[in-house]
Amino acid sequence: MSKILYLIGASGSGKDSILSALRQRIEQGQAPLNLMIAHRYICRDWQSGNENHIQLSEAEFQHRQQLGLFALDWQANGQRYAIGREIDLWREQGQTVIVNGSRGYLPTAINQYGEQLIPVLVKVDDSILRQRLIQRGRESLDEIEARIARTQEQFAATTALFEHCQVIDNNTHIHHAVDQLSAYINHRLHDK
Repeated sequence: MSKILYLIGASGSGKDSILSALRQRIEQGQAPLNLMIAHRYICRDWQSGNENHIQLSEAEFQHRQQLGLFALDWQANGQRYAIGREIDLWREQGQTVIVNGSRGYLPTAINQYGEQLIPVLVKVDDSILRQRLIQRGRESLDEIEARIARTQEQFAATTALFEHCQVIDNNTHIHHAVDQLSAYINHRLHDK
């Protein structure tokens, strides 16, 4: 069965931008056709943020969860997130799947999918992350500093878990990060 690339990184590290740029490459025929990018189901307004997600009410989310329609689901930052069971169908059809995951949920995702799940960590320096979060304009400076401190603590507390991640550097232009991810997909996954 095909792999799941589980994209993780700090808020503001550029995960959504990487996925958006990768979607464009797929549309332009510049990425493998057997590559699927999963949409997340989120209890958040569809116009908020930069993510191409599917908005669900809390009741809709709970109903789908009870029906077993989610392959992965978690809570973070006061929101509920899920990835639909369609990813399992895609994998059965030989598709490599990319999901925008959660660092905190990674151990559960690994337990569920084992070696079929490949964590991909999007790394960015704190100074650049700070600039991006300020430009995004969703949080105060104090909230941004608290977010960066939490991220540092999470990585420090779970260093061993992240040592086995494929690392994508996103400190420069977004296309460099997408190039790294594309190269990994093309050479490590599809050439096997």
